[in-house]
Amino acid sequence: MAFAPKPGCPMCGIVSAASAAATSPASPSRSPSAPEILWRDDNFTVYRETANPVSSKGHIIVVFNLHVPSLYTLSSSDLPLLVSLRDISHRILTSLQTPSSPLASPVSAQPQHLLGATPNLRSTRETFRVGFITPPFKDTKIPVTDHLHAHAYVLPADRMGWWRRVAYSPIAWYDVDDLIAEIREESTNNRVRSSVNPRPIDFVPDAGARRGTADGVETTDASLLVADPERGEISPNLLPPTPGSSRARQQSGPTSDASIPHLQV
Repeated sequence: MAFAPKPGCPMCGIVSAASAAATSPASPSRSPSAPEILWRDDNFTVYRETANPVSSKGHIIVVFNLHVPSLYTLSSSDLPLLVSLRDISHRILTSLQTPSSPLASPVSAQPQHLLGATPNLRSTRETFRVGFITPPFKDTKIPVTDHLHAHAYVLPADRMGWWRRVAYSPIAWYDVDDLIAEIREESTNNRVRSSVNPRPIDFVPDAGARRGTADGVETTDASLLVADPERGEISPNLLPPTPGSSRARQQSGPTSDASIPHLQV
């Protein structure tokens, strides 16, 4: 599924500028009006909200590199992508609390050794908020509604006015943990709603990412995730196809170990 950049989209402009800065030789100092890019990989570009943060301790925007128009475009195959978004947000917000942390440095100096660290989900859920503002609501200070992006900030939200607070209230806010849990509940038929106390399934990024029917036919949609094998990530699109699925029919001559055997009852 292709989501090409949209001319005139502010978020597409930020993604494009971050990509150019990461691939070009050393350039002059950043313009005062340009966003401060904290992170960029194949899936996300993260910048610090400095003009109108909702928290004095840190507010970041996690922008999808693709021009994904809506939260409802995501499917079960994007669960690893959402888990990655949550974990990156937690690590960057943690680094903002420690000025000497390497993650607070420019995008070109991202420390790879921190990527494999497992965050303490209980402590981060009590300290940070990561989620999406769902239409028709929007952040009046960042009024982009057609390019998917998440907000992540450190509690308390001490710079949020009363009108802006509506967008971050339960009426409009979709916490990323609740979204992950809801998708997993729908795809696995297990009630795995999130809570302050993490469950074992919270530590399995691709849990619930594949879907199928009772007779073994896979119905998994294509994922937006660009997997990084060096970090041990595997896109659902790269997993062995289930016999009878559309992906299985597209592959000629599947080997015996590249399919899920049917049990004879």
